[in-house]
Amino acid sequence: MSERQKFAYFKQVGIGLGAGLAVVGLVIGGSIIAGTPKNHGAAKPTQSASAAQSATPTPEPTSTLPACSVAKAASDKKLATLQALVVDAKTMRVLYNVDEARASATASTMKLLTSTVAIQQLGADYRATTRVYQDSSDAGIIYLVGGGDPTLSRTAKGKSSVYKKAPKISDLADQIKAAVGDTAITKIVADGSLFSGPEYLKSWETSERKIGYMSQVSALQADGDRKNPAKETSPRSTTPELNTGKYLRDALGSVAADATVETGVTPTTATQIASVQSQPISNWIDHMLTVSDNTQAEALARLIAIDLNKSGSFDSIDSAYKSVLGGLGLDVSGIKVMDGSGLSDYNAVSPQFMISLMKLLVDTNTDLKLIRKDLTVSGETGSLAWRFNKKNKDAKGQVYAKTGWIKHGYTLVGYINAKDKSKLLFAVYALGKVTADTPTAIDTLVTGFYRCGLALSNG
Repeated sequence: MSERQKFAYFKQVGIGLGAGLAVVGLVIGGSIIAGTPKNHGAAKPTQSASAAQSATPTPEPTSTLPACSVAKAASDKKLATLQALVVDAKTMRVLYNVDEARASATASTMKLLTSTVAIQQLGADYRATTRVYQDSSDAGIIYLVGGGDPTLSRTAKGKSSVYKKAPKISDLADQIKAAVGDTAITKIVADGSLFSGPEYLKSWETSERKIGYMSQVSALQADGDRKNPAKETSPRSTTPELNTGKYLRDALGSVAADATVETGVTPTTATQIASVQSQPISNWIDHMLTVSDNTQAEALARLIAIDLNKSGSFDSIDSAYKSVLGGLGLDVSGIKVMDGSGLSDYNAVSPQFMISLMKLLVDTNTDLKLIRKDLTVSGETGSLAWRFNKKNKDAKGQVYAKTGWIKHGYTLVGYINAKDKSKLLFAVYALGKVTADTPTAIDTLVTGFYRCGLALSNG
């Protein structure tokens, strides 16, 4: 989904927009303090990192630089209720802070947490597998079993969905036909039981699905259940499993021309006859952060929970994330994770936590550095490509961040290569009664951070 398309749509129909945040570090004497490292057994040995080591508390020094104020930009009413924090990435000295400790809704900046936990727990090379089984007593019955890969594609060979180099249902069909020979397929059972619980969170807007920003959360779906697999924003259904089963029937052709399609669970006695694997999740994360793909984020959240021997339901995500993030040395005591995408208004993460997380991502030499490379760039790439123009164009190419938007706010979290050659970590939330003009107000404020650099102050 293009966030620009969302902004344009809601500006047209006159609906306000929104965002939120999370709590992780503590501010003491003006400095960020990362949480005490905890060993929750979640972090993979090859993916170790410590936010506590990188976010060392420092006293607030008396600056010899002339104060540089962003007060005018921060007072813009289009920012609604502002929360913000800016620190020197090198020393972690607080340069600017407004209500930074309060945990609030994150919007899509939650995907920074999702990406971090996914790489740390699953590994950047993790691939989800979709399998097909044949019934042990009736060879005409096959089971299509989802492995949590929403990128599985119904597109024809040589064609692509929004997910580049995605595994094809047609490849499964070729394997099935080779395995069953002359046996006619009479029934296809679509099995999405890997993920448990409800497929749509009550706090999500139903418009997210109907317009095409989010699918039902199912372990079995094709092309993120998009009506048009080649469009990021495309209406989604309430029957992703059945749809995928029907796509397989179509791909099988005459061998399954009369097959019925139903949902169900695969018996343990069935025999595997076909499989395809997804691209590594490092590719998912690249796409997810660039265009803010909610469906990929939710799939990752559940795969993480399952890898930690949890249920893979919405209710299992919070403890899963806290286990892994806590293992990285972050203080998770104040955060609440309702989903992997950030769509829920009830996610709660503070600007403090986001800064602690960004410190980890900026300094790491582990595979978590992939997240840093996938951030969108002001005026150039992804959901920031159309922003930071006109009066803010001097910050073009200097802000690396993840955007966020829900009905009640906008967020932006990342780092800035400032005009004075310093590097700043920042988190900005504009929450409440916002408008489609709020992103520009955020850009103006962040451009102020860029211009001020280490001379930035709350004055």
